[in-house]
Amino acid sequence: MQEQTILGVDVGASGIKGAVIDVHTGTLRSERLRFPTPDPSLPAAVAATFAALVTQINWEGPIGCGFPSIIRQGVAYTASNIDKSWIGANVATLFQQQTGREVYVLNDADAAGMAEMRFGKGKGQMGTIILVTIGSGLGTAVFVNGSMIPNTELGHLYLPGHKRVAEFYASNNAKKRDNLSWMEWAKRFDEYLVHLEVLFSPDLFILGGGTSKYFDLYKECFTVVTPITPAELLNSAGMVGAAAYAKEQHECKKVH
Repeated sequence: MQEQTILGVDVGASGIKGAVIDVHTGTLRSERLRFPTPDPSLPAAVAATFAALVTQINWEGPIGCGFPSIIRQGVAYTASNIDKSWIGANVATLFQQQTGREVYVLNDADAAGMAEMRFGKGKGQMGTIILVTIGSGLGTAVFVNGSMIPNTELGHLYLPGHKRVAEFYASNNAKKRDNLSWMEWAKRFDEYLVHLEVLFSPDLFILGGGTSKYFDLYKECFTVVTPITPAELLNSAGMVGAAAYAKEQHECKKVH
């Protein structure tokens, strides 16, 4: 393994993506592979798909993985967009057993946030920055003067006047489910950003996930005072951030 490259994998509700990442530049050093997430997304099936991706890339070294759950010490504590049987599972251990490689796991939105803060629109930015990944749900990563507050999961906040969590109302799944136009969806999403603005007084919102590619179609709908920008790394952010995290953790492990 070249010291500057790490395999980054992004496990999502609909797909598992992976590529070899240059952790010094944030660029992909291999073709990006994508396998559909098994349905149902049971631990054994997802782990087997994860291992198949690693085998196809022919990777021998440490692996970074973004996973859609609150992650503490490699263990999943929530499962809002993946099968509930993941709760309590040691994701890192399961993936290591399947691949024979060291696997370092963190929350998927935190992975995207790390990538954007190092290589994208958050690079060099100080203050409070909130990245929101818009996909099956609403993932969030919060940074204060460059330091991350892990596992924030602010997509699970209840909006004033609503009986369901924000991601049920304003995610990309909600847009598809309710057949919303970009303007209709953006008005919902704006309610969410307004709520975050009241709670956290951020200095910058960064929007990630596939929906961020269409930012120009709905950017005029926002009423928040906080500046908003689409993410720079788009759908590669989760893989890039996971690789960067694995690099850090692997080096820390060697030191200790």
